[in-house]
Amino acid sequence: MSERPEEPNKPSDAESLLPVDEHVEEGHDAEGRKVRHRGIYLLPNLFTTANLFAGFYSIISSMSAQSAGDPREASKYFAIAAIAIFVAMVLDGLDGRVARMTNTQSAFGAEYDSLSDMVAFGVAPALLAFGWALADMGKIGWMVAFIYVAGAALRLARFNTQVGTADKRYFIGLASPAAAGVVAGTVWAFSDFGIQGSKLSFLVALLVAAAGMLMVSNIKYNSFKELDLKGRVPFVAILAVVLVFAVVFSDPPRILLLIFLAYAASGPIQFLLRGRRRKA
Repeated sequence: MSERPEEPNKPSDAESLLPVDEHVEEGHDAEGRKVRHRGIYLLPNLFTTANLFAGFYSIISSMSAQSAGDPREASKYFAIAAIAIFVAMVLDGLDGRVARMTNTQSAFGAEYDSLSDMVAFGVAPALLAFGWALADMGKIGWMVAFIYVAGAALRLARFNTQVGTADKRYFIGLASPAAAGVVAGTVWAFSDFGIQGSKLSFLVALLVAAAGMLMVSNIKYNSFKELDLKGRVPFVAILAVVLVFAVVFSDPPRILLLIFLAYAASGPIQFLLRGRRRKA
């Protein structure tokens, strides 16, 4: 899959007839020499593509909900849109781990992952919140939705530029999947009860705007990347995992919303506690 540096990149006659050029990526081998890799890794990019599809499906469901005439049918579409965002979170967590486990990381995969995240955790939650609650607020509604989208874009751009220098134990700013979990969890939890978002427009606007601002803040959040998933753990750990699954599946909309709200609030709380310690 790699070529020597001195070899020119000459596509075959069959490849030259294709309307899509082959992807060529420069890298370094074990001895530090520059090499050129042709093609992309299929397995991790399949998960990224599935993540992108889940985000796109959430957008389509949100649009279908807005055009639905029956409020009950609209609530069903909003719930589906929120669930699709949570599915995208699972897929987003898998593509990176699969790439690291199979040693198939690449610059192409990293950029593709960021673009997929922008759709699934930036555009999709904003449209979901706008269609469910913010549309009745007029210009203020779409301005709040745009604040969230811009926050997600800036968060992802900053994360990409700090990959090699940032402390892996922490995220600087609320991660975009967690922010999306707050928005999607809110819509799913309340629409599951048949509550119309127009009755909670002001509350949802504050929540969406706060999530957007937390993404671009300098508040630290625990990344949980120091957890060793490959090592041995006490037997009680698997029992705790089973208990967590049982609790989540007992009432997914409300439990997931509480989990993501607690995580989103953990950053500001720790920030305030550290500030009080410094003053003391």
